[in-house]
Amino acid sequence: MPSFDIVSKIKKDEVQNAVDNANREVTSRYDFRGTDSSFTLDKTDNSVKIDAPEEFQVQQMDDIFRQKMVKRGLDIMSAEFGEITRSGKRSIQTVTFKEGIERELAKKIIKAIKDAKIKVDAKIDGDAVRVSGKKKDDLQLAISLVKSGDFEQPLQFENFRD
Repeated sequence: MPSFDIVSKIKKDEVQNAVDNANREVTSRYDFRGTDSSFTLDKTDNSVKIDAPEEFQVQQMDDIFRQKMVKRGLDIMSAEFGEITRSGKRSIQTVTFKEGIERELAKKIIKAIKDAKIKVDAKIDGDAVRVSGKKKDDLQLAISLVKSGDFEQPLQFENFRD
């Protein structure tokens, strides 16, 4: 029986490249000279820390990082930009990346597929949604339905099997 998985993953190497490019731009810009501002990637919890002396500099660095993410092909919806906090003489913002499909979003995807009355079966499988059906055409209809839907994070389709 043909099936595929709906997942939400980020390209960690592209996030690393976006952080490196943003750091390179910050070190070369005149308005950031001598400020010791930086982007730091924490690979364990998929987050980036934006660190600068002043809040307006963090806001500028936020824009730089968003531009670098778009340039590297990363979806902005996969990033959650936190509030700017003040710690001593530094301002810090944490950007966390969403990976995996949470249970509520999975239920929303399954409901959208069932409401469309496509002859497929969708089930929650860990942090992914497994969709299976008798015909490949039905699966392609489900893919196009999910692509056109408005969900909170970017979704990818993998493990397409006949």
